[in-house]
Amino acid sequence: MSSAAPLFEPFKLKSLELPNRIVMAPMTRGFSPNGVPTKDVVDYYARRAAADVGLIISEGTLVPRKGASDNANYPLFHTEPALAGWKKVIDAVHSEGGKMAPQIWHQGLLRKSGTGHYPDAPSDSPSGVTHKGKQIFEEPSESEVADMVAAYAQAAASARELGFDTVEIHGAHGYLIDEFFWDVMNKREDKYGGTLVERATFAGEVISEVKKAVGPDIPVILRFSQWKQQDYDAKLARTPQEFEAFLKVFVDAGVDILHASQRRFWEAEFPEDDGENGLNTAGWAKKLTGLPTITVGSVGLSGEFIGGMRGEGSKTRPLTDVIERLEKGEFDLVAVGRALLQDPFWAQKVKEGRTDELEGYDAKAMATLY
Repeated sequence: MSSAAPLFEPFKLKSLELPNRIVMAPMTRGFSPNGVPTKDVVDYYARRAAADVGLIISEGTLVPRKGASDNANYPLFHTEPALAGWKKVIDAVHSEGGKMAPQIWHQGLLRKSGTGHYPDAPSDSPSGVTHKGKQIFEEPSESEVADMVAAYAQAAASARELGFDTVEIHGAHGYLIDEFFWDVMNKREDKYGGTLVERATFAGEVISEVKKAVGPDIPVILRFSQWKQQDYDAKLARTPQEFEAFLKVFVDAGVDILHASQRRFWEAEFPEDDGENGLNTAGWAKKLTGLPTITVGSVGLSGEFIGGMRGEGSKTRPLTDVIERLEKGEFDLVAVGRALLQDPFWAQKVKEGRTDELEGYDAKAMATLY
């Protein structure tokens, strides 16, 4: 077998059966006018499903809260036209033998007032406080927070009805759920505020309600991160003990897979505990919870590395690095983002040993790629 063989081992969890360990990472795109996926969007996902991507996670799709987005071209995961568009997507992916999750998403206070599908709607947040500590809205009531939770569950119920194979909750990168995690933005004094564990209550409720909406057999994925768009150096949990207590909230709520987003997959999460080459975020999450995890972060970009395969350039690592970590059981699945955006046939080329054909990532072309 090729040196990439561990990437092509099957994976099974509940009703989800994948032919391999390659996940298409969610990547925000603005090609759904008025929130409705077009035929180009259908073809975009079907093309990758046909080319050996094990699991596709969609771009962020918006929960039914009017203030969820700052861009009217981001896809909705509610309204009849949008859901009809997503039905075409999942049917096309399945026709190519693929598996897919929608990523259900709310931008929180990263959405500026006066923008998006419903410009007059207020923006949601934990406390109405920006990442710079400025109070710009009143703190939402507990009943308003409950409505935010319900919006995620409603989107998840739609995913089940449309026939998606799994669902991912976007709890990373400084968006709404992550804003609840972050003490800089969450100043609440009720059950949703306080310590890191207490600030994870909102996410726990989202997971629990999403689980009810999809039923016991469809796995629920949570994507989370330590870093924020607003602050790359932010860190929620500074020790393995804090991290374990934080993750336990999600485990207790019933999450099935943890998608640990970091900017570079090879960076140790707690180097003071296991060294500079220690476990990454996904590795620690698996070690502390026992749950399957997805790693992500600059996987499969351009350059040269051993085995004649194309790998990484500056500030990156060879693909053999992530494969070796996968084979050792540090994590279970590997999410590939920009490399798959650049080249829909990336997974197929790796599988067939045609790595000399892999295309280098071109950021300038990213906005127009299908």
